[in-house]
Amino acid sequence: MGVGGWISTSVPYLTPRAAGQGDAWAAEAAARGRRGTQRIVRAGEVPAPAEVAGLLGVEDGATVVVRRRVILLDDEPSELTDTYYPLAIARGTGLAGTARIPGGAVTLLADLGHVGALVREDVTADLPDDDERHALRTAPGEPVLRLTRVTLDRDERPLQVDRMVMPARRQRLRYEIRIG
Repeated sequence: MGVGGWISTSVPYLTPRAAGQGDAWAAEAAARGRRGTQRIVRAGEVPAPAEVAGLLGVEDGATVVVRRRVILLDDEPSELTDTYYPLAIARGTGLAGTARIPGGAVTLLADLGHVGALVREDVTADLPDDDERHALRTAPGEPVLRLTRVTLDRDERPLQVDRMVMPARRQRLRYEIRIG
């Protein structure tokens, strides 16, 4: 893929899927004749990093649940994603384990009564650390995009925080905003 070779929008990843539908990433890739998969590297309870704690409204270091994934496009790493959940929402659910979640995490959250109503995303550009560079197979000095997304319910309580790292030259983010 060249510059801007993959254009990604957030909406399919924020909407619960109908019964029998696969995850949003697999569907998006398949619609373009590609193969989208993910590998769960880690799942379970961890101390919340400072940024995540602030976004989830918990104390720095408080226990949260994380799902750490490598997102693959045609078996090549295209994104690293860590998704954090408040303990009260995720403890004892499929979110805390490494098994595949039918329809994806957003669908499971909706089934548990937690539906997102507001999303805030921040995107920055940076150089990857050594672990990120190795995992994404980027060249030395190649920048990455860092996207941090917080999903809130109707009462503006945080449901999850996603922290994504993507090779900048292989990704273009698209935001469509309907006005009126």
